Amino acid sequence: MTTLEPVSVALKFGFLAVLYLFLLWVARSARKDLGAGGGPLADGSSSATIPPDATGFYPASALGVADVAHRAPRLVVERAPGHDSGMIYDLEGDIVLGRGERAEIRLEDPFASSRHARVYEQGKVIVIEDLGSTNGTYLNEELLQTPRPLHPGDRVRIGDSEFAFEVD
Repeated sequence: MTTLEPVSVALKFGFLAVLYLFLLWVARSARKDLGAGGGPLADGSSSATIPPDATGFYPASALGVADVAHRAPRLVVERAPGHDSGMIYDLEGDIVLGRGERAEIRLEDPFASSRHARVYEQGKVIVIEDLGSTNGTYLNEELLQTPRPLHPGDRVRIGDSEFAFEVD
């Protein structure tokens, strides 16, 4: 019986070591996902130099923002439950996307909140904002934390619904 005791103790310590490594991995992944890394980016610049309105596809809104003063901004359905692909929604005024009856663009998506996101004009720029939805709004596959300007070609995803932003 005494020969099994050291093996049992070694297995217990091994299990604890694996458990702690797993917890460290989870903490590191969470920190990375929340953007607390702050390290250098792929191009060598620091994340502290990125303007707050930059998206994953564009370095800053000053470069390539869709000036909508004389254009017709719109959302085009890429895929969305209850909508035909290619359907066009003109973005005139303050537009709310969601499952609720008060939403201008109604989504038949179980992952959408009743008032999920809003698209509005701010000066000459079209801006998208999450309205505190449960599952979040994604702009170019990045979780929307604050209102962001839309650029031609941007992708907006709410649950299983995906839209492309275009201007004429």
